[in-house]
Amino acid sequence: MPDVAVGLVGVGAWGKLILRDLISLGCAVTVVVRDEGRRRHALESGAVVAVARIEDLPDDLQGIVVATPTATHAEVTEALLSRNVPLFVEKPLTNDATAATRIAERAADRVFVMHKWRYHPGIELLGQIARSEELGPVVGLRTVRVGWGNPHADVDGVWILAPHDISIALEVLGTIPEPHSAVAETVNGTTSGLVALLGDDPWFAFDVSTTHPVRLREIRLICRDGIATLPDPYMDHVLVTRGEILGDVTRDEETRPISTEFPLLRELRAFVEHLEGGPPPRSSAAEGAAEVAVVERLRQLAGLAEAR
Repeated sequence: MPDVAVGLVGVGAWGKLILRDLISLGCAVTVVVRDEGRRRHALESGAVVAVARIEDLPDDLQGIVVATPTATHAEVTEALLSRNVPLFVEKPLTNDATAATRIAERAADRVFVMHKWRYHPGIELLGQIARSEELGPVVGLRTVRVGWGNPHADVDGVWILAPHDISIALEVLGTIPEPHSAVAETVNGTTSGLVALLGDDPWFAFDVSTTHPVRLREIRLICRDGIATLPDPYMDHVLVTRGEILGDVTRDEETRPISTEFPLLRELRAFVEHLEGGPPPRSSAAEGAAEVAVVERLRQLAGLAEAR
């Protein structure tokens, strides 16, 4: 079979990894990047064509991946809609709920959002545990995503980090709970984090920050009869814990093995298979727009002056 012709708009630090994985999946990749040096590097890395403008993309592309800075997602995505091919937009869909809704209404069946955590084998397993109720009904979901620094100059750390955890809630719980409360973390005049509480039964709580000296990523599914935890995204297992928490605090721990294949490769494979006639990838444009609206609402609840 001929290679799948895919466009890639943006070949920055993350876009380079997308290019690598698309090539490994047998795609013929045309990249759009303004910088001449990056165009040259993309060609050296295996891109078949490198152009400076979206307008210069060839007409025979079967799909396009958008990996530009967050603040440009709406403009770039809307500029590509007229091509009538599936678009896979890096999360978040936009940093503007109005624009995200507009895109979802215009191209509900052609725009999808890249949420790699929905393709993480550990998160998929947590979702299976939640749905099966093998540990009893779900009580809540707790996530922590903290570390030091935000390399993205266009938006603050909340826009970079929070969409990950909201997508995890969608994958594990099957829905995004209603926002209830949020507290913002501001350091040196810059919004650096958010602690948020959503929903009631089950509830969802997350903590994101770019001012923590230790990098932590943890997801805990709390159920009536036990806890299922992904302690780190690079672990090869999910930890299932049962036992007493009062008096005799002995506990029974079980490790459930999971694949260590990188989620980025898994989500790009799903997109490429969709271009070849397979089912659509997660997440839909409507889900992406809902996630953006939730981030905006949480920012408002936290008293941030600007939702964006």
